[in-house]
Amino acid sequence: MATTQQITKAEQLFQASGLGRCELVRGELMMMTPAGFRHGRIACTVAAIIRDFAQGRGLGAVLSAETGFQIGHDPDTVRAPDVAYVAIERIPQTEPVGFFPGAPDLAVEVLSPGDPAGDVLAKVQDWLDAGCRAVWVVDPKTRTVSVYHSRRQITVLSESETLDGGEVLPGLRVAVADLFA
Repeated sequence: MATTQQITKAEQLFQASGLGRCELVRGELMMMTPAGFRHGRIACTVAAIIRDFAQGRGLGAVLSAETGFQIGHDPDTVRAPDVAYVAIERIPQTEPVGFFPGAPDLAVEVLSPGDPAGDVLAKVQDWLDAGCRAVWVVDPKTRTVSVYHSRRQITVLSESETLDGGEVLPGLRVAVADLFA
């Protein structure tokens, strides 16, 4: 990732135009390569599965399009997962126009071939440190999902196993293989 413009605050990032895909990490603007076709298809599949489950039960909002979540202040951090879920009780009466203030309940990151492992783990840690209740890291290459609940509580599921929503989305059950179909 390369650093570009002098944008150090979440509000500056939200007001900026023409930047392309980027995140603000501890006051530093980080540019990201556009997602590939496979990445986009898998992210859309995951979002649709969670949306169908949550919407039918009135549980909360599912967000895609790499929606920004402001998870740090002074220096500001705005991260953008591939898919996010926010429980209904955490959504303000007036929906935020800008970045969501805080972490989602669930963040889903779909790996791309060029993602350095250290960057992915740093992002997972940022989500957990900000209060995210679970992070799913979907790996198209190995066809696995790593479920993070904390730094030490990690479960890796193969495509022959079933992913469940745990305490975040109780009752959600989906075959890992279906995420890659």
